[in-house]
Amino acid sequence: MLTLTRWKVTICVLAVLFGLLFTLPNVIPQKTLDTFPRWIPHQKLNLGLDLQGGSYLLLEVDTDALKAERLTNLIEDVRVTLRDQGVVYGGLGQVGDAVVVHITDPAQVDKAYQALVKLAQPIQNGATRDLDVTTQPGGVIRLALSQQAMQAEAVKAVDQSIEKIRRRVDALGTKEPSITRQGVNRIVVEAPGESDPERLKDVIGKTAKLTFQMVDETVSAEDQAAGRIPPDDIVLPSENANEGPVVVKRRALVSGDMLTDASQGFDSQTGESVVNFRFNGIGSQRFGEATAQNIGKRFAIVLDGKNLEAPVIRSAITGGSGQISGNFTPQSANDLAVLLRGGALPAKLNVIEQRSVGAELGADAVRAGQISAVLGFVVILSFIVLAYGFLFGGVAVAALVVNALLIIACMSLTQATLTLPGVAGMILSMALAVDASVLIYERIRDEARAGHAAMAAADHGFRRALVSIFDANVTTLIAGGIMFQFGAGPVRGFAWSLSIGVFTSVFSAIVISQVLLGVWFRVARPKTLPIL
Repeated sequence: MLTLTRWKVTICVLAVLFGLLFTLPNVIPQKTLDTFPRWIPHQKLNLGLDLQGGSYLLLEVDTDALKAERLTNLIEDVRVTLRDQGVVYGGLGQVGDAVVVHITDPAQVDKAYQALVKLAQPIQNGATRDLDVTTQPGGVIRLALSQQAMQAEAVKAVDQSIEKIRRRVDALGTKEPSITRQGVNRIVVEAPGESDPERLKDVIGKTAKLTFQMVDETVSAEDQAAGRIPPDDIVLPSENANEGPVVVKRRALVSGDMLTDASQGFDSQTGESVVNFRFNGIGSQRFGEATAQNIGKRFAIVLDGKNLEAPVIRSAITGGSGQISGNFTPQSANDLAVLLRGGALPAKLNVIEQRSVGAELGADAVRAGQISAVLGFVVILSFIVLAYGFLFGGVAVAALVVNALLIIACMSLTQATLTLPGVAGMILSMALAVDASVLIYERIRDEARAGHAAMAAADHGFRRALVSIFDANVTTLIAGGIMFQFGAGPVRGFAWSLSIGVFTSVFSAIVISQVLLGVWFRVARPKTLPIL
């Protein structure tokens, strides 16, 4: 097993070169690194929140708001369905967690039921449906959201929110944010380097649901004050405190998901900050048709249930672009553009926990991590040299150095985020590498004391220690995999660095040590081992 072969030497050389190339960018100043050729790796370790400083948010999807919006949409779907079918109904509204409609003509109850049943959509591979539609005495039809439907909606909302939050945080310039699910309806956001948690919270927390809805000019101020609002309308407050609420049609002309771009700009006439936007092909067509049919009327630009402005349509807007004006500063206009580009959140997010880590505290953590890593390395080096001498101890130390290079290189290559628990995982993996060397050397000692020749003792020591080494590291790898799969944040960072360390420690302790000792045996041809 100690026989030097070309493939073993080649693998060792390639491993060392790989470790050096991908570790080097972490110790070279960025300005110097930028002058290097492009074929040289430029990836660096990304420092986590606890090492770099930044902001931490724990968000929760508002399932009550999600259910309320779902029921509101369901009421509108029921109204449109019954109108299309020519069914006459008397009352339609929300009762508890269900939508109830009263069919005034008993002869049309079955027709209405058959039409409304089609609104139920399959969930969970078609096993169940999202609506329970039942008939009750007196021509009443009840449509209730199933529990499975709400759970599926919450899971879907979290998945969609994670992707949209990532887009928003990336647009702010924050590098390598950590955005993970926690439980069923919570999201953890860690933004290293983001020093303003309030701005981060404002950008993330806004739903940013943009719609363009027609203003109902037929509703007078007296009707509005008396609450005489048509069922197809809704009253929305205005963003500007000097303007009163407006009555708009429930149905939106165009929605924000049809936007292809949004950017901050300035009005050419007034010079005030505005948000320029552009629709996709379908949005441009709908917007053009709607404005052409409603010249002289007002349409409201609605963001998160509030009217931003309600301009009059002077002519058909067919270009597919426009601008939103208001009391914007350049930063608020840019933040709104970021929200619109990232897309609307499927549900409101509530901030459950918020904290920030200062850059100085992060620097202290980096120094603490460096000190602990150096101290751990010195202690391990001292132990291995005192226990097994300069030759075998030096081989173990050399393998340990290669192991450290490979860990840093792998984490730089994968762009993993290094946290303080991750540093602990790296130090623990160094101990695992020494543990493998100890198993090998102790086995070599036993073989030498049993009377085997030097080369045979070393060869048998490596062979018979492999089983113990693999068993120990496989169990560690299983534990690391479980922590990575079910953990979150720092736990995943610890598991990732530990799992990488398992592979690199086994490689360095077995392959690197074999090659180095093989070279020594070929050069020195010893009769006895300096390890007894």
